[in-house]
Amino acid sequence: MKEIRHRALGRRAFGGLAAGVGVALALSACGGSSDPLSSAPASGGSSAAAGGALVIGSADFTESQIIAELYAGALNAAGVKASTKPNIGSREVYFKAVQDGSVDVIPDYSGNLLLHVNKDATEISAEDIAKALPGKLPEGLAVLDAAKAEDKDAMVVTKATAEKYQLKSIEDLAKVCSEIVVGAPATFAERAYGLPGLKKNYNCVPKKLEPFSDGGGPVTVKALLSDQVQVADIYTTTPAIADNDLVVLEDPKNNFIAQQVLPLYNKAKMTDKAKEALNAVSKQLTTEDLINLNRAVGGSEKQNPKDAAAAWLKDKGLVK
Repeated sequence: MKEIRHRALGRRAFGGLAAGVGVALALSACGGSSDPLSSAPASGGSSAAAGGALVIGSADFTESQIIAELYAGALNAAGVKASTKPNIGSREVYFKAVQDGSVDVIPDYSGNLLLHVNKDATEISAEDIAKALPGKLPEGLAVLDAAKAEDKDAMVVTKATAEKYQLKSIEDLAKVCSEIVVGAPATFAERAYGLPGLKKNYNCVPKKLEPFSDGGGPVTVKALLSDQVQVADIYTTTPAIADNDLVVLEDPKNNFIAQQVLPLYNKAKMTDKAKEALNAVSKQLTTEDLINLNRAVGGSEKQNPKDAAAAWLKDKGLVK
């Protein structure tokens, strides 16, 4: 994608290895500039200064781009001018962009956002995370309602690898962890649920971390299918999991905590009308919707995120 968090998308791959390569090419074509905060074009034709228009950012993965377009489309339909600025980067980058007002709103994931602002957080459930998060955000930032939609990190292996090592859970993986190469974003080395979490919760220290910048997307999936890596951090709304008969390892110790989609925003330009429009999206967005939207953008339809978002908004009655 999150987090290409994100959870990122570009973190989606579909229909096997050949399709995954095609998706990688497609996503690279819609990537942002090397300095997206200063030069990436905003879709929708409105500027941040025009009438208090809102700029909706996204992380550097497809799902985040889609959700940003859902937010922008719903806002425009409600009479709040909004444009999108895609591919800002990882949470470490886009969080600062929301803080400094470079963007006004960005889709995020509740659990990882909480860990970003409080690395010592112990909350696991969606309810506990929702209660803890608002009080940990820095002054000037807030979140709106969380959607039922959830997209969380998962340790994923091929069926062949699962059979070879008799893997059903991360506990099983721990027994052979020293033989395993993990494919994940570079930030996996430091994030609480990444290598530190695997070591703390499961005493699993992989042989090596192979970093990929597509957030569990087609490049990561290709590496997994070719056995370049034996386990990959892939998000649970990735259609490639089902399409390639991949195995999601169980996580009995909750290393990967609840991750509901929700808007993170800067309070400076937010209005009640804008909040209502964004909450209306969250009220209807489901995990199955995310999977289908990711498939529409990365699968054979090859829709762009804006068109996929527009179709969903119309189907849900949020735009005419």
